[in-house]
Amino acid sequence: MANTVFNGTDLLLKVSATDGSEANIGHTTSCTISLSNDLPEATTKDSGGFQEVIAGVISGEISFEGLVDYTDSQNAAELGDFLINRTKLFFEFGTSTSGDQLYSGAGFLNSLEVSAEMESPVTYSGSITITGTITPSTIA
Repeated sequence: MANTVFNGTDLLLKVSATDGSEANIGHTTSCTISLSNDLPEATTKDSGGFQEVIAGVISGEISFEGLVDYTDSQNAAELGDFLINRTKLFFEFGTSTSGDQLYSGAGFLNSLEVSAEMESPVTYSGSITITGTITPSTIA
């Protein structure tokens, strides 16, 4: 992990339809990973009036926003094709700095939106629902 607070520009989202060949999603302006743990209730009469839970199913979602540039290797049109074709995507979420945290795994695009306002850059946004194991690692 970085020793100091770092600039959000350094945090990247890479995706690919083939594991091991992930490429940056082009011109992103933001990306977010959200992880959650379902906590089934395990309260009994022996709980002393306090709620008890157990760790359940872990799930996650990645959301992103950016500016449309169809010359990017991973662009809004290609993301649209992934969604329409129900393509399983492999992802990496992290920086390229040695010692920093990296999350990797697989998922499916569950939304993609392209928006164009008059006299403004065309933008896109979307989200990936993670399926299977999320693997945390440290960048070598």
